[in-house]
Amino acid sequence: MEFSHVPVLLDECLEALAIRPDGIYADGTVGGAGHSSHILQKLSPKGLLIGIDRDSDALEAANARLSGTREAMPEGERPEFRLVKSNYGDLPAVLSELGIARADGILLDLGVSSYQLDSAERGFSYMKDAPLDMRMDRDESRTAADLLNESSEAELARILRDYGEERFAGLIAKRIVLARQREPLKTTGELVRIIEQSIPAKYRNTGGHPAKRTFQAVRIALNHELTTLEECLPGIIGALAPGGRLAVITFHSLEDRIVKNAFRTAEDPCICPKDFPVCVCGRVSRGKVVTRKPILPSEEEMKQNPRSASAKLRVFERNGAGGEA
Repeated sequence: MEFSHVPVLLDECLEALAIRPDGIYADGTVGGAGHSSHILQKLSPKGLLIGIDRDSDALEAANARLSGTREAMPEGERPEFRLVKSNYGDLPAVLSELGIARADGILLDLGVSSYQLDSAERGFSYMKDAPLDMRMDRDESRTAADLLNESSEAELARILRDYGEERFAGLIAKRIVLARQREPLKTTGELVRIIEQSIPAKYRNTGGHPAKRTFQAVRIALNHELTTLEECLPGIIGALAPGGRLAVITFHSLEDRIVKNAFRTAEDPCICPKDFPVCVCGRVSRGKVVTRKPILPSEEEMKQNPRSASAKLRVFERNGAGGEA
């Protein structure tokens, strides 16, 4: 199957990054290079694009797409690009290894890609029966099946509640444990049936597919998505050059909340009591939040790409002085 990447909020991202032709730009979740191919087109031969992804399939597709984009540009006007297999959380280290001090713009398009959802064997979709995999990096050994078969009932309930906001987390966790006592869970179809049996009939047809929240929760827990995001944002902001921008696309409220709070803290890190006349904590602002409210997809985009409906874009700009890393 071809690795397709329909870029969400494309025009909004390109505008948010305020791309300079000679600048250095990093896409920490390059996927199939849907966004990156357009960034590359805006760069001059002095510019550089760096694409990072955990998924080897994504990097192969990105290389093909970016190579094609570059070759289609007039000779003498072609910018360079570099692709690196890594987690976006390690972006500052990746830049350092490439001999780059700071980037002029960084993009993070979070969540699971259309290719990963549509590739049945990857196990991300509740619409197709497949092995319980859900690994974004298939070089990792632990799968969704391992997580579901090895975690305690209390831990499973916590994962479904905290990462999926699933109101029936306790019931689903209990049925998972009962089912695996007979035989270990192996397929997405088995998990879907357990979920459907756990949710009372009158709630099964509300809020989308009944398995949506559980699959989201398991994927997030397995791939450490929220912990990575929360831990890495300060470092990624520190990897921006003065005036550089970080644009982050999220797809659910848990991600969006982390990004919003990290940006607010970076803009106003002071921890002094509110009644202090002056700041004495010594914490300095690292820049400003460009988007006081998230940028949302247009009605037209949502019609053309229904998966964009939950997308939110937030943007942070590094202050002119750069400050501490």
